[in-house]
Amino acid sequence: MSAREQGKQVEQQVCRFLQKQGMQLITRNYHSRGGEIDLIMQDRQTLVFIEVRFRKSRTFGSALESVNKIKQSRIIHTAEHYLQRHPVSQDACRFDVVAVSPTASGHYDFQWIKDAFQNH
Repeated sequence: MSAREQGKQVEQQVCRFLQKQGMQLITRNYHSRGGEIDLIMQDRQTLVFIEVRFRKSRTFGSALESVNKIKQSRIIHTAEHYLQRHPVSQDACRFDVVAVSPTASGHYDFQWIKDAFQNH
């Protein structure tokens, strides 16, 4: 399985996981000139922009560590692009990160950080 195929599979599993938590999918892989947002979902009255990060190993740092200030800025810029083109009725937006790592049993472990960019 290629890295791209594995990334799509992981993203799909994260989407299902979040839907089981009561979130509704609005769109996936939203692109703008400055970047991409993996998932855009609705959590009650909040629009949520979700970055899915997958790491096969911790050799180059954890999945969470890979969402640095530059990556955050790109995601925020892309979210602004989305909001300009898709007016929403929600009062609030937030940025979540779901870090995914493989387990010894061949499954995935999810670490869901809500409102991950609040210190930006």
